[in-house]
Amino acid sequence: MSSYAEFKYGWPVVLASALGIALGMSPLPFYTIGVFAGPFVQEFGWDISQVMSALAVFTLVAMGSSPLIGYLTDRLGVRRVVLTSILLFSLAMMAFALNNGSLMRYYVIWGVLAFAGAGTLPITFTRAVSNWFNEKRGLALGVALIGTGISGALTKLYAGWLIGEVGWRLAYVGVGALPLLIAFPVAWVAFRDIDDPKAADRAAAVARLETHHSRPRGVYGLTVAQAFRDWRFWLMAIIFVPLSFAIGGPIPNLETLLGAKGFDVPTAVLLASFIGYSVLAGRLLGGFLLDHIWAPLLACVMLMLPAASMFLFQLQDPTIAQMTIAVVLLGVAAGIEYDLIAYLVSRYFGIRNYGAIYGILYAFFALGAGFGPAVYGWFYSNRGSYDTILDYSMYTFIICSLALLLLGKYRDEELLEKTGDPPPAAED
Repeated sequence: MSSYAEFKYGWPVVLASALGIALGMSPLPFYTIGVFAGPFVQEFGWDISQVMSALAVFTLVAMGSSPLIGYLTDRLGVRRVVLTSILLFSLAMMAFALNNGSLMRYYVIWGVLAFAGAGTLPITFTRAVSNWFNEKRGLALGVALIGTGISGALTKLYAGWLIGEVGWRLAYVGVGALPLLIAFPVAWVAFRDIDDPKAADRAAAVARLETHHSRPRGVYGLTVAQAFRDWRFWLMAIIFVPLSFAIGGPIPNLETLLGAKGFDVPTAVLLASFIGYSVLAGRLLGGFLLDHIWAPLLACVMLMLPAASMFLFQLQDPTIAQMTIAVVLLGVAAGIEYDLIAYLVSRYFGIRNYGAIYGILYAFFALGAGFGPAVYGWFYSNRGSYDTILDYSMYTFIICSLALLLLGKYRDEELLEKTGDPPPAAED
């Protein structure tokens, strides 16, 4: 039977994951902060570095919350964690409308947002997707994660339109209501892990798809302590910090960066919105190829593309075509990042403690992605240009991409033999 048959039984969790991730903590605040930055600067007199520094607060809280969420996911189940977090995240996002010009209040809301919304990170959703899918796990993860690309493209435009129509306060209410009105009801109906009693029939059908050619599907994997003693864990952790810095730093600053290059506000917002479409393409392409190409090699190639973006962003008097290419290449690389982390964790450390291990690695990833925008903003505020930090990022992409090749072959069979239950017997 075709391995695409997994989608016959696992599509509800993929759909719920796509919407939950799209309207969750990973993309929604990150992609819209650049749109709200202008009104904050205009109304409150803040500078760009102060606005973007909120992402550093966001990151610090997320770093503490993500391992906890991973642990709770492994112990309590993903459904309970996801539903609670979507509700709290939506309310926290709307709370930005209460900002009265106090930077402290602004930063506190970002901290609350990171804590309340941690359960909407890919940590939770990708665990369920990884459990439902085996042969097409890469593609399933890519489809589940396309939401970040769609969200990145549409929420920038949606937020910008709302600001123009009703002002930035009600715009935050409108953006914050999206998870509650869309993601929550779909997750309530469709998001169930493979061990959920209400999904038992579909889970049994998926198990019958196994053949002697299949990768292991058993409950296997390292403990967190064993992962800590594995050099591959620390290689990933070290690589993810500068790599996420180089990817995450320029994205919220795109509108300002493009404005500094001479583009007017509507053109800058339009160009910046291409990041979402290219993230979508990167998700699907990367997810499909992960099932056919050794993941470190694929990641090396796709994550080296933004080195060209960093070079193009430094051009004087660039054309619209050049900036479009730069944004698209950056977005394609950003599109594979979460697919990559999820896939690498499942193939090198197993599923048993997937949430906790992913959560800890995500904390390292968040460290770079969270501080990157603030550092980029600082360079612009103090030097009047992003060129120096763009140059640093160009070399970061090259070095970190090559370092991923050191990971070696997948360890599914090895981990199953040492730590797991035997996979279900194949049926003729």
